[in-house]
Amino acid sequence: MINQALLNPGSIVVVGGSNDVQKPGGAVLRNLIEGGFAGDLFVTNLKETEVQGTRSFRDPSELPEVDLAILAIAAKFIPDTVDMLVRQKNTRGFIILSAGFSEESHEGKLLEKKVVETIDGVNGSLIGPNCIGLLTPCYHGVFTKPIPTLNPKGCDFISGSGATAVFIMEAGIPKGITFSQVFSVGNSAQLGVEEILAHLDESFDPETSSRIKLLYIETISKPQMLLKHAASLIRKGCRIAAIKAGYSEAGMRAASSHTGALVSPDDAVDALFRKAGIVRCYGREDLISVASVFSLPELHGKNMAIITHAGGPAVMLTDALSNAGMNVPAIDGPDAQELLAQLYAGSSVANPIDFLATGTSQQLGTILDYADLKFSQVDGMAVIFGTPGLTPVFDVYDLLDQKMRSSAKPVFPILPSMLTAHEEVKEFVAKGNVFFPDEVVFGNALARVYHTPKPSPADPELPAVDTAKIRAIIDGAGDGYLSPASIQGLMDACGIPRAHEAVVTTSADAAKAASTLGFPVVMKVVGPVHKSDVGGVVLNVKDEAAASREFERMIMIRDTTAVLIQPMLSGLELIIGAKFEPKFGHVIMCGMGGIFTEVFKDVAKGLSPLGKAEALAMIRGLKSYKIIQGIRGQKGVNEEPFADVMLRLSALLKAAPEITELDFNPLLGKEEKVIAVDARICLQKDEKNPGKS
Repeated sequence: MINQALLNPGSIVVVGGSNDVQKPGGAVLRNLIEGGFAGDLFVTNLKETEVQGTRSFRDPSELPEVDLAILAIAAKFIPDTVDMLVRQKNTRGFIILSAGFSEESHEGKLLEKKVVETIDGVNGSLIGPNCIGLLTPCYHGVFTKPIPTLNPKGCDFISGSGATAVFIMEAGIPKGITFSQVFSVGNSAQLGVEEILAHLDESFDPETSSRIKLLYIETISKPQMLLKHAASLIRKGCRIAAIKAGYSEAGMRAASSHTGALVSPDDAVDALFRKAGIVRCYGREDLISVASVFSLPELHGKNMAIITHAGGPAVMLTDALSNAGMNVPAIDGPDAQELLAQLYAGSSVANPIDFLATGTSQQLGTILDYADLKFSQVDGMAVIFGTPGLTPVFDVYDLLDQKMRSSAKPVFPILPSMLTAHEEVKEFVAKGNVFFPDEVVFGNALARVYHTPKPSPADPELPAVDTAKIRAIIDGAGDGYLSPASIQGLMDACGIPRAHEAVVTTSADAAKAASTLGFPVVMKVVGPVHKSDVGGVVLNVKDEAAASREFERMIMIRDTTAVLIQPMLSGLELIIGAKFEPKFGHVIMCGMGGIFTEVFKDVAKGLSPLGKAEALAMIRGLKSYKIIQGIRGQKGVNEEPFADVMLRLSALLKAAPEITELDFNPLLGKEEKVIAVDARICLQKDEKNPGKS
């Protein structure tokens, strides 16, 4: 869908070009001229025959054939103009800067639809409408500033917001971030973030393509496309960071299950990003810091040396790294004492390595050499260096530049004196370096990059399940919650271990079933969603009389249709669930049950289907993981069967996409096994059926 007329046109017309560079049509023409577009450049302007020294046509029908049209006229005139360009001028690339389309009104949406249909009809390419344009090595088709000096090894940047794209470039350029291409997709009427990323994947050249991709996304319309091509690019050696805006929710809906309460639409975004290997960011400075980390050699290990002449920032960075799961290991031994002897009295090499405000560039070089070559306990170095403005510090920044290029371990420069050392920092950046102005933002960015997993397998191996039996149960059921018998059938078809149970509707049957299952038993109401809240769970029922008596009480509870009886089992309470999110698919969650679910909400989430490595990573990522491992004499839970239930759940969801919500809660985990004690499964099979989305 992305063609050469859009990316590398031989001719461009600015429709609505103007001599007034304070208008989009004038500003984009100026940028095209100043950017040195090498092809034929034309303008249409109803009143002029020449605009900014460029030939202008009062009547657009008099134009020669032209590859790309950049339109900066009122929305109502654009459909007819596009139609004329397509049919008479063989134009196949379009950038519509104008607003007034689907973002504004229903009428605008209809105009937009007509434009897209015309361009699609000739396999053309459209960026916009309602965008700032496109920056490529071929031309500067934007009406905004700044215009960065494009670098083939810089970042490919795709933004759903033109203003945000400008602000991110404004923030990144002074810190050394360079850009290869910038796509502002606006309304994404034809080409959105996903399509642009797909093009970057399909056209990727390991010799010439940028290896850093930055995304600003407001709406993920095609999550599976995003997942496929982001993961593909990362497997090819690229690194991707993205802001997904609009992730908060004003309130929580009344949930029908634990999973419904604990899984939000934004959890699907998080799960998709982790599955693809995308580093998620939450603001402009965050994105720029992650991009700067990407621009430096990759950190292999999580042990950092902090080198500084200022104690406070070093302490704050130590806190940030430690809180984010990185290490700032102690440095001692003969090599450390040898280094200390070469520094001024009062210095410290314990880590942070503090060489004092009076320290010299030579001492900084010595410290970096020791950290790089002799201190095997560190994997990378963060250098915090500012200046009180007493003397120039060009020599320090020159030394830092040299060591960053020669060190075997990555060196991360944190330079907070952007005003006092403005000229020194400017020269440092001019040499092709990036830097971080804030140590805490850097620490959080570095940790997030380090902890973001590599892409998961596109088609993970799942356990074999009885698909025919699953489909028979699903096809025979209606919308809503499945009966206990149907749930048991699905669990058996998937090989998910479950407690034996009986569902009874009379007190006599309750007494008989309890005796058959073996005392003591647990009794639970069938019907109410939150059983415990309505007194619908009774533990440790020890004889037939108690079973009969409790049945008579429980059957009177509102919405109760039957009573489920199971043998009393012991083990650590766990929970596994799934919730369908439109377009994304099913989000699977796992965690510890009981108070950990209700109060702490300590759960991990992943996008189905899960591979074994993903499932184990989810378990090990829980804050309560030490309890699962076993702590203070308490026996833990075998991770393998816990993860296996998640894999079997993935297989069930693949076979039965009509499932909208599912809870295995609780599961009881022991050293040897994990067994499901209770389950709820809800289906939706009408026109909103997720399997048809």
